[in-house]
Amino acid sequence: MFSNITDKIRLFFRKDKEPYLCFYRMLGFYPRNIEIYQQALLHKSSSVKEKGRLLNNERLEFLGDAILDAVVADIVYKKFEGKREGFLTNTRSKIVQRETLNQVAVQIGLDKLIKFTTRQSSHNSYMSGNAFEALVGAIYLDRGYDACKKFMEERIIAQYLNIDKISRKEVNFKSKLIEWSQKNKFEVEFRLTGQSIDSDSNPIFETQVMVENIPAGEGKGYSKKESQQLAAQETLKQIKTDPKFIDQIFAAKAQREQAQETTTTEVPEASASNTPLTAIATEEEVILEKFEDTERIISEAEEAAFKD
Repeated sequence: MFSNITDKIRLFFRKDKEPYLCFYRMLGFYPRNIEIYQQALLHKSSSVKEKGRLLNNERLEFLGDAILDAVVADIVYKKFEGKREGFLTNTRSKIVQRETLNQVAVQIGLDKLIKFTTRQSSHNSYMSGNAFEALVGAIYLDRGYDACKKFMEERIIAQYLNIDKISRKEVNFKSKLIEWSQKNKFEVEFRLTGQSIDSDSNPIFETQVMVENIPAGEGKGYSKKESQQLAAQETLKQIKTDPKFIDQIFAAKAQREQAQETTTTEVPEASASNTPLTAIATEEEVILEKFEDTERIISEAEEAAFKD
């Protein structure tokens, strides 16, 4: 309270009051270092050059993602005393998922403040959620962890999110992963990799998801269904965050399609040694396909995972 009064007095002597007032209405406090909040609103498509490097909100997004996970875990842990780890993990995931963050960003008016090119806005369905994470990163650098937690508790959860309702919301990650794979023509398999019992003699199942025969997410639960759901959830997260995994599944998909085309296409024996197999995708074509489709693939994975 006293800090806000002090900041308001300082603001009285500034000429550029409007940006500070804009953030105050959104955050509930005045920024001390407003430049870092402005950077949080700068999408990579509108990067600016400063001291020889491009400046945008990607680094703040990385930081905010980690801080948001910690803050929401803190809130959920204290809210649901006695609940198992799996319940707490799922509830946190539903709060910090891209769809929820996108909705919150719109509700607080953050989406209208983001600086981006028109071309990027047409297909970047998670830009607002990313900016919200960057905003949390900016709050952390400007005010610290406690301010981030207070912002989430008082300005976001209390006003826009019903944690009890969110915790009960069922998300079928397995069906969403299958839906995504069919749309993008990736082969997905759920493998039961282990079965054991815990100290109370309850059965525990372990599932591994394979995408194009590449190991993906793993899940462990007290039923096959639970283990598959957790493995599918982890796989969707991997699609979103792991560029190396994206490279691997694109390459494996290209090899599978190449092999299928080779077996179904008859090549005249006499010309086989002299005629190139044009149906076989070259390495350059695979790389081109990857760069053209990666952002769409990731966006569709998030939409498939978290839409109602």
